[in-house]
Amino acid sequence: MQVTDTTPVIDIQNLHKSYGALEVLKGVSLSAPRGHVISLIGSSGSGKSTLLRCANLLEDSQEGDIRFEGEAVVWKGEGLGRHPADRGQVTRIRTNLSMVFQQFNLWSHMTILQNVMEAPVTVLKRSTADVEAKAREYLAKVGIGDKCDVWPAQLSGGQQQRAAIARALCMEPRALLFDEPTSALDPELEQEVIRVIKALAGEGRTMIIVTHDMSLARDVSDHVVFLHQGKIEEEGSPDAVFGAPKSERLRQFLSAVAA
Repeated sequence: MQVTDTTPVIDIQNLHKSYGALEVLKGVSLSAPRGHVISLIGSSGSGKSTLLRCANLLEDSQEGDIRFEGEAVVWKGEGLGRHPADRGQVTRIRTNLSMVFQQFNLWSHMTILQNVMEAPVTVLKRSTADVEAKAREYLAKVGIGDKCDVWPAQLSGGQQQRAAIARALCMEPRALLFDEPTSALDPELEQEVIRVIKALAGEGRTMIIVTHDMSLARDVSDHVVFLHQGKIEEEGSPDAVFGAPKSERLRQFLSAVAA
């Protein structure tokens, strides 16, 4: 399969996701072109994080298509019994889509450097020496190059989240997925992480960001998607979504988060 610069890194069409009788995503389509930043905004429970987890194949969806660089995920079964048919394909896709969670999920028994090195060495089977050099480089990039040998518990929340971002970068993925990366932090520490995310956006990295921070979404995004009750209520450029919202529901949401 030929992948060109115009092939989206992630392309989702008509995605449906249910938990039993509760339908969380009701036919959502989303495309993340190479080098673009897509922000997902909306109220709690609108389906943002679920969409991100489905994109990374951490959750099985019941209907719809997911393509990674043009390659369609192969499914078997139907409805609530649907799941990926090829576990090797899932592993390959996941290793190219690094996810940064709201909770930092660092291993407490490993130093920061060991945390960042673990997946490239054990999952990708890269040489320890090469990975260590890259890990130190990425920790310096996120501003904590001097924290390689400390334990996660010795870092602030903002530093831990920056370590988690370095860990994601060390996999050298095709895209970064952020699930509310700043919501567990107090405002001062939040700004540390936002600066890193803005710098990554400036490098032209492909990213999908679920965020409650409207200024972050406005500043870094090429495209903003507003989800409401499992559907895309409105989407467009940051200027259009924030400056001239069309739907009454989006206007209400923006008024509420600005209050």
